[in-house]
Amino acid sequence: MAKLQAWIQQKGLKVVVIFEGRDAAGKGGVIKRIAERLNPRVCRIVALGTPTERQKSQWYFQRYVNELPGAGEMVLFDRSWYNRAGVERVMGFCTDEEYWEFLRSCPEFERMLVRSEIILLKYWFSVSRDEQERRFQDRVKDPKKRWKLSDMDLESRMRWQEYSRAKDEVFAHTDIKQAPWFVVPADDKRRARLNCISHLLEMVGYDDVTRREIELPPRPEERTGYVRPPMSDQTFVSQEW
Repeated sequence: MAKLQAWIQQKGLKVVVIFEGRDAAGKGGVIKRIAERLNPRVCRIVALGTPTERQKSQWYFQRYVNELPGAGEMVLFDRSWYNRAGVERVMGFCTDEEYWEFLRSCPEFERMLVRSEIILLKYWFSVSRDEQERRFQDRVKDPKKRWKLSDMDLESRMRWQEYSRAKDEVFAHTDIKQAPWFVVPADDKRRARLNCISHLLEMVGYDDVTRREIELPPRPEERTGYVRPPMSDQTFVSQEW
Protein backbone atom coordinates (compact mmCIF):
# COMPACT_ATOMS: atom_id res chain seq x y z
CA MET A 1 0.00 0.00 0.00
CA ALA A 2 2.89 2.38 0.70
CA LYS A 3 4.25 1.71 -2.81
CA LEU A 4 0.80 2.33 -4.29
CA GLN A 5 0.58 5.58 -2.36
CA ALA A 6 3.90 6.78 -3.79
CA TRP A 7 2.74 5.82 -7.31
CA ILE A 8 -0.55 7.70 -6.91
CA GLN A 9 1.36 10.79 -5.81
CA GLN A 10 3.97 10.64 -8.54
CA LYS A 11 1.48 10.03 -11.36
CA GLY A 12 -1.18 12.39 -10.02
CA LEU A 13 -3.84 9.67 -10.02
CA LYS A 14 -7.34 10.20 -8.65
CA VAL A 15 -8.68 7.08 -6.96
CA VAL A 16 -12.13 6.53 -5.43
CA VAL A 17 -12.88 3.28 -3.60
CA ILE A 18 -16.43 2.57 -2.42
CA PHE A 19 -17.17 0.03 0.32
CA GLU A 20 -20.74 -1.17 0.62
CA GLY A 21 -22.49 -4.17 2.11
CA ARG A 22 -24.66 -5.23 5.02
CA ASP A 23 -24.12 -4.00 8.55
CA ALA A 24 -21.28 -5.87 10.31
CA ALA A 25 -19.92 -7.12 6.98
CA GLY A 26 -16.41 -5.85 7.78
CA LYS A 27 -16.20 -2.69 5.67
CA GLY A 28 -14.73 -0.59 8.47
CA GLY A 29 -12.06 -3.16 9.21
CA VAL A 30 -10.66 -3.29 5.70
CA ILE A 31 -10.76 0.50 5.40
CA LYS A 32 -8.76 0.76 8.61
CA ARG A 33 -6.19 -1.75 7.36
CA ILE A 34 -5.79 0.05 4.04
CA ALA A 35 -5.33 3.49 5.59
CA GLU A 36 -3.41 2.76 8.78
CA ARG A 37 0.07 2.93 7.19
CA LEU A 38 -0.68 5.68 4.69
CA ASN A 39 -0.40 9.44 4.77
CA PRO A 40 -3.87 10.84 5.63
CA ARG A 41 -3.17 13.73 3.25
CA VAL A 42 -2.99 11.22 0.41
CA CYS A 43 -5.43 8.53 1.56
CA ARG A 44 -8.58 10.08 3.00
CA ILE A 45 -11.53 8.26 4.61
CA VAL A 46 -14.99 9.71 4.02
CA ALA A 47 -17.88 8.54 6.22
CA LEU A 48 -20.64 11.14 5.87
CA GLY A 49 -23.35 11.41 8.48
CA THR A 50 -27.01 12.27 8.12
CA PRO A 51 -27.47 15.10 5.61
CA THR A 52 -28.51 18.51 6.89
CA GLU A 53 -31.75 20.15 5.80
CA ARG A 54 -29.79 22.25 3.32
CA GLN A 55 -28.05 19.20 1.89
CA LYS A 56 -31.39 17.45 1.53
CA SER A 57 -32.51 20.30 -0.74
CA GLN A 58 -29.42 19.97 -2.98
CA TRP A 59 -28.75 17.68 -5.91
CA TYR A 60 -28.39 14.27 -4.29
CA PHE A 61 -24.79 13.66 -5.42
CA GLN A 62 -23.61 17.16 -4.48
CA ARG A 63 -22.20 16.47 -1.03
CA TYR A 64 -20.33 13.44 -2.37
CA VAL A 65 -18.83 15.46 -5.21
CA ASN A 66 -17.28 17.75 -2.59
CA GLU A 67 -15.32 14.76 -1.26
CA LEU A 68 -13.88 13.54 -4.57
CA PRO A 69 -10.06 13.43 -4.83
CA GLY A 70 -7.69 15.80 -6.54
CA ALA A 71 -4.58 14.65 -8.36
CA GLY A 72 -2.39 12.45 -6.19
CA GLU A 73 -5.17 11.46 -3.78
CA MET A 74 -7.17 8.36 -2.90
CA VAL A 75 -10.55 8.57 -1.15
CA LEU A 76 -12.11 5.62 0.66
CA PHE A 77 -15.89 5.94 1.01
CA ASP A 78 -17.21 4.11 4.08
CA ARG A 79 -20.66 3.90 2.51
CA SER A 80 -21.38 6.32 -0.28
CA TRP A 81 -24.08 7.66 -2.57
CA TYR A 82 -25.49 4.11 -2.52
CA ASN A 83 -27.15 4.99 0.79
CA ARG A 84 -30.12 6.06 -1.29
CA ALA A 85 -30.59 2.60 -2.78
CA GLY A 86 -29.86 0.84 0.51
CA VAL A 87 -30.81 2.16 3.92
CA GLU A 88 -32.89 5.07 2.56
CA ARG A 89 -34.92 2.72 0.37
CA VAL A 90 -35.42 0.02 2.99
CA MET A 91 -36.15 2.40 5.87
CA GLY A 92 -38.41 4.67 3.85
CA PHE A 93 -36.17 7.76 4.11
CA CYS A 94 -36.66 8.61 0.43
CA THR A 95 -39.63 8.61 -1.90
CA ASP A 96 -40.15 6.10 -4.70
CA GLU A 97 -39.51 8.89 -7.19
CA GLU A 98 -36.19 9.77 -5.54
CA TYR A 99 -35.19 6.12 -5.45
CA TRP A 100 -35.88 5.38 -9.10
CA GLU A 101 -34.28 8.64 -10.16
CA PHE A 102 -31.13 7.57 -8.30
CA LEU A 103 -31.03 4.24 -10.14
CA ARG A 104 -31.39 6.08 -13.44
CA SER A 105 -28.82 8.77 -12.62
CA CYS A 106 -26.16 6.76 -10.81
CA PRO A 107 -24.72 4.91 -13.82
CA GLU A 108 -24.40 8.17 -15.75
CA PHE A 109 -22.83 9.90 -12.75
CA GLU A 110 -20.24 7.13 -12.43
CA ARG A 111 -19.49 7.17 -16.14
CA MET A 112 -18.83 10.91 -15.79
CA LEU A 113 -16.35 10.21 -12.99
CA VAL A 114 -14.54 7.61 -15.07
CA ARG A 115 -14.40 9.93 -18.10
CA SER A 116 -12.83 12.57 -15.86
CA GLU A 117 -9.96 10.11 -15.24
CA ILE A 118 -11.06 9.02 -11.77
CA ILE A 119 -10.27 5.38 -11.03
CA LEU A 120 -13.52 4.13 -9.48
CA LEU A 121 -13.62 0.82 -7.63
CA LYS A 122 -16.78 -0.52 -5.96
CA TYR A 123 -16.61 -3.33 -3.39
CA TRP A 124 -19.60 -5.14 -1.94
CA PHE A 125 -18.84 -7.07 1.26
CA SER A 126 -21.09 -10.11 1.39
CA VAL A 127 -21.80 -11.72 4.77
CA SER A 128 -24.13 -14.59 5.59
CA ARG A 129 -27.10 -14.11 7.88
CA ASP A 130 -25.66 -16.44 10.53
CA GLU A 131 -22.29 -14.69 10.55
CA GLN A 132 -23.91 -11.26 10.78
CA GLU A 133 -25.92 -12.49 13.77
CA ARG A 134 -22.77 -13.82 15.44
CA ARG A 135 -21.07 -10.44 15.02
CA PHE A 136 -24.09 -8.59 16.38
CA GLN A 137 -24.13 -10.86 19.44
CA ASP A 138 -20.40 -10.26 19.90
CA ARG A 139 -20.99 -6.50 19.89
CA VAL A 140 -23.72 -6.82 22.50
CA LYS A 141 -21.42 -8.76 24.83
CA ASP A 142 -18.25 -6.70 24.37
CA PRO A 143 -18.39 -3.15 25.88
CA LYS A 144 -15.53 -2.10 23.57
CA LYS A 145 -17.62 -2.92 20.51
CA ARG A 146 -21.06 -1.85 21.71
CA TRP A 147 -20.73 1.57 20.07
CA LYS A 148 -20.77 -0.23 16.71
CA LEU A 149 -24.33 -1.42 17.29
CA SER A 150 -26.63 1.42 16.29
CA ASP A 151 -30.41 1.57 16.14
CA MET A 152 -30.12 1.19 12.35
CA ASP A 153 -28.09 -1.98 12.80
CA LEU A 154 -30.79 -3.44 15.01
CA GLU A 155 -33.45 -2.52 12.48
CA SER A 156 -31.44 -4.01 9.61
CA ARG A 157 -31.31 -7.29 11.52
CA MET A 158 -35.09 -7.47 11.20
CA ARG A 159 -35.11 -6.60 7.48
CA TRP A 160 -32.75 -9.13 5.92
CA GLN A 161 -34.96 -9.86 2.91
CA GLU A 162 -35.68 -6.19 2.23
CA TYR A 163 -31.95 -5.45 2.14
CA SER A 164 -31.44 -8.48 -0.13
CA ARG A 165 -33.97 -7.13 -2.62
CA ALA A 166 -32.41 -3.66 -2.43
CA LYS A 167 -28.95 -5.10 -3.16
CA ASP A 168 -30.32 -7.05 -6.15
CA GLU A 169 -31.81 -3.86 -7.60
CA VAL A 170 -28.52 -1.98 -7.08
CA PHE A 171 -26.58 -4.63 -8.99
CA ALA A 172 -29.17 -4.83 -11.76
CA HIS A 173 -28.92 -1.08 -12.45
CA THR A 174 -25.38 -0.06 -11.49
CA ASP A 175 -23.13 -3.04 -12.27
CA ILE A 176 -21.87 -1.28 -15.38
CA LYS A 177 -18.89 -2.00 -17.61
CA GLN A 178 -17.14 1.27 -16.72
CA ALA A 179 -17.55 0.70 -12.96
CA PRO A 180 -18.48 -2.89 -12.10
CA TRP A 181 -19.21 -4.22 -8.64
CA PHE A 182 -16.64 -6.52 -7.06
CA VAL A 183 -18.10 -8.87 -4.45
CA VAL A 184 -15.92 -9.78 -1.46
CA PRO A 185 -17.02 -12.89 0.50
CA ALA A 186 -16.64 -11.62 4.07
CA ASP A 187 -17.57 -14.38 6.50
CA ASP A 188 -13.84 -14.74 7.19
CA LYS A 189 -12.71 -11.20 8.02
CA ARG A 190 -8.98 -11.77 7.60
CA ARG A 191 -9.31 -13.40 4.20
CA ALA A 192 -11.76 -10.73 3.09
CA ARG A 193 -9.30 -7.97 3.99
CA LEU A 194 -6.37 -9.64 2.28
CA ASN A 195 -8.36 -10.46 -0.87
CA CYS A 196 -9.78 -6.94 -1.11
CA ILE A 197 -6.39 -5.25 -0.63
CA SER A 198 -4.76 -7.59 -3.13
CA HIS A 199 -7.48 -6.85 -5.68
CA LEU A 200 -7.21 -3.10 -5.08
CA LEU A 201 -3.46 -3.18 -5.73
CA GLU A 202 -4.01 -5.17 -8.90
CA MET A 203 -6.77 -2.93 -10.24
CA VAL A 204 -4.97 0.37 -9.73
CA GLY A 205 -1.62 -1.00 -10.83
CA TYR A 206 1.65 0.56 -9.76
CA ASP A 207 5.41 0.45 -10.17
CA ASP A 208 7.90 0.58 -7.33
CA VAL A 209 8.82 4.26 -7.15
CA THR A 210 12.45 4.62 -6.18
CA ARG A 211 12.77 7.24 -3.50
CA ARG A 212 15.97 9.10 -2.83
CA GLU A 213 17.97 7.97 0.13
CA ILE A 214 17.54 10.20 3.17
CA GLU A 215 20.58 11.03 5.22
CA LEU A 216 20.13 13.07 8.36
CA PRO A 217 22.57 16.00 8.61
CA PRO A 218 24.72 16.24 11.74
CA ARG A 219 23.02 17.87 14.67
CA PRO A 220 24.26 21.41 15.33
CA GLU A 221 26.14 22.05 18.51
CA GLU A 222 24.18 23.65 21.33
CA ARG A 223 24.51 27.40 21.35
CA THR A 224 25.00 29.43 24.47
CA GLY A 225 22.65 32.21 25.48
CA TYR A 226 19.44 30.17 25.72
CA VAL A 227 18.00 29.67 29.21
CA ARG A 228 15.00 27.39 29.58
CA PRO A 229 12.16 28.80 31.72
CA PRO A 230 11.63 27.07 35.09
CA MET A 231 9.73 23.80 34.71
CA SER A 232 7.62 24.82 37.70
CA ASP A 233 5.97 27.43 35.44
CA GLN A 234 4.43 24.66 33.31
CA THR A 235 1.52 22.32 34.01
CA PHE A 236 2.42 18.67 33.45
CA VAL A 237 0.22 15.60 33.06
CA SER A 238 0.44 13.48 36.20
CA GLN A 239 2.76 10.47 35.81
CA GLU A 240 0.45 7.65 36.85
CA TRP A 241 2.08 4.93 34.74
